[in-house]
Amino acid sequence: QVQLVESGGGLVQAGGSLRLSCAASGRAFDMYAMGWFRQAPGKERECVSAISRNGGNTYYTNSVKGRFTISRDNAKNALYLQMNSLNPEDTAGYYCAARARTSVTNRFLQGKDYHYWGLGTQVTVSS
Repeated sequence: QVQLVESGGGLVQAGGSLRLSCAASGRAFDMYAMGWFRQAPGKERECVSAISRNGGNTYYTNSVKGRFTISRDNAKNALYLQMNSLNPEDTAGYYCAARARTSVTNRFLQGKDYHYWGLGTQVTVSS
């Protein structure tokens, strides 16, 4: 198993930046494909970004391409999401998720494909 704890959320003005972190404990972090999801009130959960075990295969939803960057540090058991040029539509709870039993290069876009979840961190962007 792996335990996930997100941090780095907060209140920021439009155009600002935040860096989310996800600290993992438990089994070897490099055994998991990882993802960042978000959910706003009244909206469905969506995959914002995903990354393979080796970090070489990444995904971004269209609305964040060019603004967000996902990365991982397997030596530090950490996942990151650098978020720039934030806008009010980015306001949501952000969750990191881990998927076990996968190849080194796969990444996953659907919540049902993930086995472990953090409790989330709130990001609020004011206009």
